[in-house]
Amino acid sequence: MALRVSCAALAMAAMWMAPLSAPALAQDAGEAAATVQWVTLGTRGGPVASDTRSQPANLLVVDGMNYLVDAGDGTAGQLAKAGLPTAAIAAVFISHLHFDHTAGLAGLLGLRWQTNAPRPLVVYGPPGTEDMVEGLVASMVPGTTAGYGVPGATERNPADEVRVVELRDGESVAVGAMRVTVRNNTHYSFAAESGLADRFESLSFRFDTPTRSIVYTGDTGPSPAVEDLARGADLLVAEMMDVEFTVAAVRRNSPNLPPHIASEMESHLRGHHLVPADVGAMASRAGVGALVVTHFVGLEPGEDGHLAYLRTIAESYDGPAVIAGDLERF
Repeated sequence: MALRVSCAALAMAAMWMAPLSAPALAQDAGEAAATVQWVTLGTRGGPVASDTRSQPANLLVVDGMNYLVDAGDGTAGQLAKAGLPTAAIAAVFISHLHFDHTAGLAGLLGLRWQTNAPRPLVVYGPPGTEDMVEGLVASMVPGTTAGYGVPGATERNPADEVRVVELRDGESVAVGAMRVTVRNNTHYSFAAESGLADRFESLSFRFDTPTRSIVYTGDTGPSPAVEDLARGADLLVAEMMDVEFTVAAVRRNSPNLPPHIASEMESHLRGHHLVPADVGAMASRAGVGALVVTHFVGLEPGEDGHLAYLRTIAESYDGPAVIAGDLERF
């Protein structure tokens, strides 16, 4: 079993991954992209920041258009490493409103304003996205009003440079050359009577492009809806956590966390995320062509025990699978 897992991982790396180079990405809509690419800009799940991997963010390149899929802290810097300016992004897809998936959006909006991006940024996301973006734009007003401190400077309203499209479970929308479909997953489990289930959703995305179908789970627990969304996809990009490892990291990072807050967070981590066995089962039942694990918190490559994650996945899923690092492309 160990040999089979190792070979699958090595084959995935050889066939699907290559060192990222700026010429492979589309700088503007006029450049034709040779292939559809998925780039893992940031692969470390929150809430504890890492000194080796950036927060969750991905770049999807389709027919010369660049799209962000989630925008965790550090996204602008990761784009720079990938050879793209912030102005080259046409749209952002936000899976849910947790800060490790959205903290980089403020920087993206501000830097695009400063560099006079040629078109408004479209932000697609779940209910609540419009309120979030409205708040981010409001936070930009002092900085955009002061501008560069030049008398008589032309005023530009930051609200004019972003547009929000909120999506709900089951909706589908055409974006450029692709069809994007969303499902509400199990990252939230609000009681129906609370009203919060109507106010908020956590979305998984399916991107059907002219040549490939890619499904991004975002953050979720086991979910029949996500399995259905992923049915027959060429590539499944799935979150995964070593929950025991993550709980221990949170406790180390926040030793003074009030007990009730610590209990709520631990309950969330255990009930609303995927562990390796869940990921393998989802990939197998959905019949996907290949699996990329991201939003990963656990033992890093090279550490004793890391290969066990892939072994567990392979107990259910016999296709190529890899745990991705930052700035890898598929």
